[in-house]
Amino acid sequence: MKKKKVNLRDLKPQSEEEHSHDDGHNHDHGNSSSFRTYVPAIISFTMLIIGIGLDYFDVSFFKNWTRIVWYSIAYLPVGFPVVKEGWNSIKKGDVFTEFFLMSIATIGAFIIGEYPEGVAVMLFYAVGELFQNSAVNKAKGNIKALLDVRPKEANVYRDGDYVNVSPDNVNIGEKIQIRVGEKIPLDGKLLSSKASLNTSALTGESKPDTIVKDEKLYAGSINLESVIEVEVTNKFEDSSIARILELVQNATARKSKTELFIRQFARVYTPIVVFLAIGVTFLPYFFVDDYVFRDWLYRALIFLVISCPCALVISIPLGYFGGLGVASKNGILFKGASFLDAMTKINTLVMDKTGTVTKGVFKIKEIKTIGWVESDFMKYLMAMEEQSTHPIAKAIMVYKGTENSYEAKEVSEIAGKGLKGIVNGKTVLVGNKALMIANSIDVPTETESIVESIVLVAIDNQFAGYVVIADELKEDAKETITDLHKVGIKNIMMLSGDKDSITQQVAKELNIENAKGGLLPEDKLNEVESLKKNPENKVAFIGDGINDAPVLAVSNVGIAMGGLGSDVAIETADLIIQTDQPSKVVRAIKISRSTRKVVWQNIILAFGVKVIVLILGAGGLATMWEAVFADVGVALLAILNAVRLQKMKWS
Repeated sequence: MKKKKVNLRDLKPQSEEEHSHDDGHNHDHGNSSSFRTYVPAIISFTMLIIGIGLDYFDVSFFKNWTRIVWYSIAYLPVGFPVVKEGWNSIKKGDVFTEFFLMSIATIGAFIIGEYPEGVAVMLFYAVGELFQNSAVNKAKGNIKALLDVRPKEANVYRDGDYVNVSPDNVNIGEKIQIRVGEKIPLDGKLLSSKASLNTSALTGESKPDTIVKDEKLYAGSINLESVIEVEVTNKFEDSSIARILELVQNATARKSKTELFIRQFARVYTPIVVFLAIGVTFLPYFFVDDYVFRDWLYRALIFLVISCPCALVISIPLGYFGGLGVASKNGILFKGASFLDAMTKINTLVMDKTGTVTKGVFKIKEIKTIGWVESDFMKYLMAMEEQSTHPIAKAIMVYKGTENSYEAKEVSEIAGKGLKGIVNGKTVLVGNKALMIANSIDVPTETESIVESIVLVAIDNQFAGYVVIADELKEDAKETITDLHKVGIKNIMMLSGDKDSITQQVAKELNIENAKGGLLPEDKLNEVESLKKNPENKVAFIGDGINDAPVLAVSNVGIAMGGLGSDVAIETADLIIQTDQPSKVVRAIKISRSTRKVVWQNIILAFGVKVIVLILGAGGLATMWEAVFADVGVALLAILNAVRLQKMKWS
């Protein structure tokens, strides 16, 4: 749909040396964690300080060619890689790179005799690149940590013994064993009695998850307590962790409009400044009486240093990259930076009910008996429901009040009404009001006001009571609606396929004013499209990603809940909440807004300082040192600002 499929077997984290900006510029200066990377800068810095000292004390031998050679040697460790990269870019047809600009500016400084400044500019540029590379690696940390959860091997049962193989080579239906502390390599069904799992890599939640026999577990989870056995249900490329890895890998390639604009702008802006620098060098000859070529060339070189778009080209994608990483750490997967941007503009939130704000699982809400002890009443009801696979029957069977020792006999199903049978020698009717009326059983009028699912029970032709079955609200559902209002999402709407009466009751409980029930998927689609007809409405839809797929696709931002189990959610939604917590939507809004704020701070900082120093440089009021600050200094400040995202907390 919206995403490109890749081979998950080829997925691996980018190495720390790889730092591509998709603009033809590579800012690689090696692995910043290695001391060896800093050696060229240390050599240049040492020689520069010694040279400045010799200049200051006017040492007699440090003149003419000795001085030129000394500063040239100081220049080479940091300057040669940049000049070489600039030359390679020119050969590829990409002339106006920062490497070309820094090369021309520093070589020009040597030509006019400003040797210390030429070395200093290139040295500070190289040091800035090292810090920048370190910042990028730091921003990659969260996503690299997620990519590193890819299991390396599976302990599979074959020919009477367990053998280690690649997860790619395990087939559906095979049995694997996972020891304590190991990652589960593939999605499967638990064969052991129970397991305690750390699912933080998948969900962002550190709380251990306990599951029991025959329940699903997912690749990437860590086994915490005892050795377990699992039956594989998905090939590795179809597993939950593989889909998540693919999402994260692809997300970094989807650029925001701001990011794309800045890249395009830099490609236009840089050559313009280069031609302006040429103009600054030669045009004054025609207008200034005391024209000195060296002075105006110096001003032009300052122009070139300032024009380097590094601060913009690096810090902006780094901001988005940091936002994507922080979101994934919190169990929120954006499919790209463009959706981080889109999330900041959302002012209307439409949500499904079942599985979004409710748990999607029926539970007993109320038991009302007439003339019966509750435990005895439930024995008769459970005996009748024991053989049924209906969700309501399953909810009744988890009743903990008593152990069922009764057995139902001669059970018959009455279409559209319920069940009839014999339990403990008594005739039992279990079903709806129509079943009671058909058997001349009087039903209390109080049942008519109950909107949830209700199971009526009659024993030996006497009404014995009823059980109310209802879907349960998620623990953070009410808090989510309150917090959405706090972050400025005033227009909240609930659309559900459930009965309208139930939908209205849940909406009232959550303080949602606008709700509609009894809707088909196409009805939900029509409602969202109607909202979007107003151009001021920026609509996000939250659903379970299966029957809500059409609405997820048409919304400005489609949000899928519980992305681990839903292929359709992965394919259709723009944003995946990896847990079933609706409150994560509020966190996603906060993260996206913080990211955009940081990005715009960097844009204003970079443009503001550059414009000021450009004007000062053209007027002869700025030296090469101010130019270094306008380029490298601003880039570093912008990078440090972007890295702040890694430290922020969102409640």
